[in-house]
Amino acid sequence: MARFTLPRDLYHGKGALEALKTFEGKKAIICVGGGSMKRFGFLDKAKQYLEEAGMEVQLYEGIEPDPSVETVMKGAAAMEAFQPDWIVAMGGGSPIDAAKAMWIKYEYPDITFEDMCKVFGIPKLRRKAHFCAISSTSGTATEVTAFSIITDYQKGIKYPIADFEITPDVAIVDPDLAETMPQKLVAHTGMDAMTHAIEAYVSTANCDFTDPLALHAIKMIQKDLVDSYNGDMAKRDSMHNAQCLAGMAFSNALLGIVHSMAHKTGAAFADYGAHIIHGAANAMYLPKVIAFNAKDETAKERYGEIADFMKLGGETLDEKVALLIAYLRKMNDDLKIPHCIKNYGADSYPTEQGFVPEEVFLERLPEIAKNAIADACTGSNPRQPSQEEMEKLLKCCYYDTEVDF
Repeated sequence: MARFTLPRDLYHGKGALEALKTFEGKKAIICVGGGSMKRFGFLDKAKQYLEEAGMEVQLYEGIEPDPSVETVMKGAAAMEAFQPDWIVAMGGGSPIDAAKAMWIKYEYPDITFEDMCKVFGIPKLRRKAHFCAISSTSGTATEVTAFSIITDYQKGIKYPIADFEITPDVAIVDPDLAETMPQKLVAHTGMDAMTHAIEAYVSTANCDFTDPLALHAIKMIQKDLVDSYNGDMAKRDSMHNAQCLAGMAFSNALLGIVHSMAHKTGAAFADYGAHIIHGAANAMYLPKVIAFNAKDETAKERYGEIADFMKLGGETLDEKVALLIAYLRKMNDDLKIPHCIKNYGADSYPTEQGFVPEEVFLERLPEIAKNAIADACTGSNPRQPSQEEMEKLLKCCYYDTEVDF
């Protein structure tokens, strides 16, 4: 038996934020990030709408990018003190992911972070609060997914929390919020969405309910992402829907080792002054992982179907896979995303000498590979890598070399 879970309600289209007026409850806490929602007036609007619904509203502001375990614990303590019956998380993936984890801790004050990370092992939520997610970036789709990513900075590792319990009750997908994204964020979140859709389609857990969502998302992203990056606001609005469809697909079909590798390299070199931003990591690793997975016959056929759906041409399956890889690499060029870690600058743009020194990468490689294999996303990848294969694959992602194994 398999399960397909989405938020009960999804409000979409311009002005969808107004749906907050219809919520019923006594108290709502709004969790937000670094200030863009406030700056553009969306935070005030959300607060006003919830107050119109008759609720007392408290703000929890300043959730950092790549939120930490400590932030989760602090936010949960604020919820414990305020006792909201609605948690409204607003912004990019980070504040929404943090709020999901806070929600678990608020409902179960004795739960440890280790317990939260047990895949599909979270106890029943909604005894104290319901959850609404309002996305402002077009990438993570955390507003419709059963996932949250929290970083343990002591270990330099990003941990996915995975459980249908943390799928939000309500998602608000209002393109007005996405129009405020800076250009670099458009590129990274857009390629995150493309990775979600492609990995969901070839995942071992794909099904009839997830396939159409993944394929339509791929087609929309192909058509709209680069134009959205170059300032076309109609395409920006469309991308906000596309990433949400990709999220619906992967939340139910799961992901693969592109994400495992992105999770485990993201904060692994933080002591050298930067993170490998999640969406950029996915964009760099995706072509390499396609080449690796395509050695599996079923996966190769699925990649061929994607190439056909994108109308890329090619006679044989091998040609189709090669055309898909070439197309994705061209997208990275158009979006100013590097092709490999060696050329990944601290500002995320391509550069001759990236911020991760070769000797540091090679020294940490065995540990990173081991952690990537243990990541929650590896189990549904169509080809299971050994330690040796994962190390070789990560080397290809560092040097931008051919995957021939």
